[in-house]
Amino acid sequence: MNYIVFDLEWNQCPYGKDRENKRLPFEIIEIGAVKLDENRNVTEQFHEIVKPSVYHRLHYRTKEILHIDKQTLENGVPFSKAIRRFLKWCGEDVMFCTWGPSDLVELQRNMKYYRLTYLLKGPLRYYDVQKLFGISCEGDKTSRSLEYAIDHMKLDKGENFHRALNDAVYTAEIFARLPMDTVRKFFSIDCYQNPKSKSEEIHTVFDDYSKYISREFPTKEDAIKDREVVSTRCFFCGKTAKKKIRWFSLNPKTHMCLAYCPEHGYFRGKARLKRTDEGKYYVVKTVKQISEEEAEGVRMKRDALRKKRRAKRHQDYY
Repeated sequence: MNYIVFDLEWNQCPYGKDRENKRLPFEIIEIGAVKLDENRNVTEQFHEIVKPSVYHRLHYRTKEILHIDKQTLENGVPFSKAIRRFLKWCGEDVMFCTWGPSDLVELQRNMKYYRLTYLLKGPLRYYDVQKLFGISCEGDKTSRSLEYAIDHMKLDKGENFHRALNDAVYTAEIFARLPMDTVRKFFSIDCYQNPKSKSEEIHTVFDDYSKYISREFPTKEDAIKDREVVSTRCFFCGKTAKKKIRWFSLNPKTHMCLAYCPEHGYFRGKARLKRTDEGKYYVVKTVKQISEEEAEGVRMKRDALRKKRRAKRHQDYY
């Protein structure tokens, strides 16, 4: 298996969000990638300038960050050709690696715009090097900039940041230095192409939490009533963890509950509603083992929300 560490640069509507193409808010204009073998040694590089077809004028922020001129872009290749070249270069047995989750999302959004998602089926497992850096080097999932990580690791900054190939090279250098046991343990799942049916649903278990990604539903109400969505199962023994606090909403998109397994203690369930481009819904649910103190925190959160909502109803009534 090879690792494909890639980075994208994109442009957006130069005239503001109200005039953007809603199907393509960010148009890819540059692809840079580094291929690493199974031992994380660099074997190849890939670079392509993509000729824009939606936003021909550069947004002022794109100009400031990329230092790329219009003529260079006009000499690029169309996205449909660039993505085919890129995926052919990647090969079959690969694991994508990116700095943060955005690049995979925008890659697939651009592919969807040109009706090319059949070339890269999702959901996709990948390595979020930004997250892995935080876990390995700082003990949490804090989102640091690429330049911060390079400085932290005392690596050479010979090339400018915010060009696709340069950033891919920097990301690859960081990735190659991370402990492989941490890397394998904390993979990520991209769901831009979310599960459509029951058979495509995702169940996976990490050290102290499980993750479930549901099929899609026509409405929010259908999603949050689904039996599997509302279940709380201990991922250590497989038995149902009895709810101590039923699901309650933190906000319109996020619900939480508290459950208890006699053998393995407390679990906090968190269900996030996600909306697809087509207006349907799916759920990403995590069930995490927590301490008694954290369980008490869930109770306090539930009680505080109840109190706040009662006060609002009282205010609205009068």
